[in-house]
Amino acid sequence: MKNTSWQEVADWYTNYSNDPTSYHHTVIIPNLLRVLGPVHDLSVLDLACGAGVVSKALAEAGARITGVDASSTLIARAQKSVATIQPQAKFHIASAEKLPLTTHSVDNAVCVLALQNIRKVKETFAECARVMRSQGRLELVLNHPAFRIPQGSSWGWDETAKQQYRRVDYYLSEKSVQIVAHPGQVKSESTTSFHRPLQYYVKLLTAAGFAVTRIEEWISPKKSQTGPRQKEEDRLRKEIPLFMLIEARLV
Repeated sequence: MKNTSWQEVADWYTNYSNDPTSYHHTVIIPNLLRVLGPVHDLSVLDLACGAGVVSKALAEAGARITGVDASSTLIARAQKSVATIQPQAKFHIASAEKLPLTTHSVDNAVCVLALQNIRKVKETFAECARVMRSQGRLELVLNHPAFRIPQGSSWGWDETAKQQYRRVDYYLSEKSVQIVAHPGQVKSESTTSFHRPLQYYVKLLTAAGFAVTRIEEWISPKKSQTGPRQKEEDRLRKEIPLFMLIEARLV
């Protein structure tokens, strides 16, 4: 069993990611499959795969799945979720910076909402470059680094202008923040989230031998409840993206 804070929040994360109303299902997976295009019979690495919600979607699309996660509990759940679709799928308990895979063994790799929880990003990108085949694509989905900054961004309301706005208190500074899984509880598990600016990822991807070939920004499809701020909240929800996709191709 790997030592990871995600081991302690495995139940919460499994329930969240499997909820059909979660952003995984309403935003991330549909967009990720669109960006990847046909994956039938391609070998795809799901890096930090969690409970396997992305692995399952990729397996249903015909990809040959290899999943890696540091949590033994999450790996067991990922393997179970994919087993009925693809019994030969492989899942490994391992850290992202030390992959138990042979060199040039996968066509593409995805890392969904996990990069901000990985401490050793430089080593992780180097490992991705090692295990991927030439011209393979690495698809990174993360909380938008400019607008969803842990303990550094929030919604605000300008009463005079009757406008909502997004407040950003820092961006270029790299920070490590403890995120409480169950706010309000006397005792709650927590995970570590790392904030880094966009240039941090681009520089490390380039150093690892990747070329950034696409950036997309994805918004929330949610609608506010009826009220005096509904129109403004819905307008700004379309202006401030929740997620960013960074696509990098191994050159």
